[in-house]
Amino acid sequence: MLLQKLMFRNPQNQKMQTVEFKGEIYPSWQASGFAARFAFPFALEVCKGEGLDVGCNREEWKLPGSVPIDPVLNNFNAFDIPYPDWDYIFSSHCLEHLDNWVKALDYWHTKLKKGGVLFLYLPDHSQKYWRSWSNRKHKHQFTPQILKDYFTDQPEMWKDVFVSNVDLNNSFIVISYKK
Repeated sequence: MLLQKLMFRNPQNQKMQTVEFKGEIYPSWQASGFAARFAFPFALEVCKGEGLDVGCNREEWKLPGSVPIDPVLNNFNAFDIPYPDWDYIFSSHCLEHLDNWVKALDYWHTKLKKGGVLFLYLPDHSQKYWRSWSNRKHKHQFTPQILKDYFTDQPEMWKDVFVSNVDLNNSFIVISYKK
């Protein structure tokens, strides 16, 4: 069967580039990195004060105004964050790379001040290439329900959990606050 590439047109008649993986068509930006840019408008609404971007990979990819936490950029990582009492922790497309994502979220909880914001942008299981058996850099795959269950099952730690639907980047947002 001949694969026909799906092309979308904008008012300037420009074609959106796509990629195909296992019979599914995805926007090509999903293969280019820097997924965080799709979450920045929302994150900047709730991530105020002094905060971190855990796993940003590049200085220019970090949430504006945040301190980067990434072994590529400095001596810190998801399990070695300097100082407690941050106003927020932002993390995009990082959690799926960690050996123990629950341990990471529990640790990040200790680094937030009371009422501090945890903002996650995560790849959804619906994108076939991001599944751990297709992309060996990914150790876990997520759905909004999995993250909602983690946060709501720990009311002594987290409050006011918001979990979005899956977006055009096959990703979703999770926002919660340290109790």
